[in-house]
Amino acid sequence: MERLRRTMLFVPGNNPGMLQNAGIFGADSVILDVEDAVCIAEKDSARILVRNAVKYINFFCTEVVIRINPLSSEFGLKDINELARVKPDALMITKATEEDVKTACEKLAKIEAEEGFENGSIKLFPLIETAYGLENLYNIIKASNRVIGILLGAEDLTADLGIKRTREGKEISYARSKVAIACKACKVDSIDTPFADLDDLEGFKNDISTAKSLGMTGKAAINPRQVDTIHEVFAPSHEDMIYAQRVIAAMKEAKQEGKGVFSLDGKMVDAPIIARAQNVISKAKLTGLL
Repeated sequence: MERLRRTMLFVPGNNPGMLQNAGIFGADSVILDVEDAVCIAEKDSARILVRNAVKYINFFCTEVVIRINPLSSEFGLKDINELARVKPDALMITKATEEDVKTACEKLAKIEAEEGFENGSIKLFPLIETAYGLENLYNIIKASNRVIGILLGAEDLTADLGIKRTREGKEISYARSKVAIACKACKVDSIDTPFADLDDLEGFKNDISTAKSLGMTGKAAINPRQVDTIHEVFAPSHEDMIYAQRVIAAMKEAKQEGKGVFSLDGKMVDAPIIARAQNVISKAKLTGLL
């Protein structure tokens, strides 16, 4: 069954309480963070904490992803060597490049062989947060069949571009569209950047809706109380589900009557509309709405 990744919740790797409760926050995936959330002095202790959390804590059905430090840093390769051995679902490659993905893939193959894991069982989730990474996005995705999705990091990206990050997010429209389209073309998930202002509910909902309208499949969260709102916006609406069911019912009736083309509510229904309806029903079933 297809895995839902509507939400990917960041959990600080140096916070024992949040690590212990990460599986009950309701997110589809949790990102145990040993990079930005952890100061340099605590890197080693956070790595140990996250390693033990993955090894001993029950995350239930929540996907477990670990965000490691950049491979260009003194911590990145050490993160892979120690954290991959407890077999998280995926590693998130910070400031990812095509070369980083290939290097991580080589290291993971070696670790999987040493630990007796199935080859390719640990996936990769590149984080795009530089202009270079964005413009090399397709090559990054295609660098390994371990890549299951892309997360857009707008804060670092806008800093790299030397531009201001705004509430409306017009400055990242190109980046969002490029990530969504490249991921759709490669059949992997596209996860939108987090929304930082926890008190701006209206802005948050608008930000989620914008990402969804551009083709993003999910959104990162930085606080557990953002999870339900993301799920709500990404869920098919009642009206969409009803229409999708009517389209599929009309399609089946047309096939029984030997019709290749049919209309619904006075409008011609063609292959894209049928595909959209099938997608709505699939998502509704995955989320338990149908």
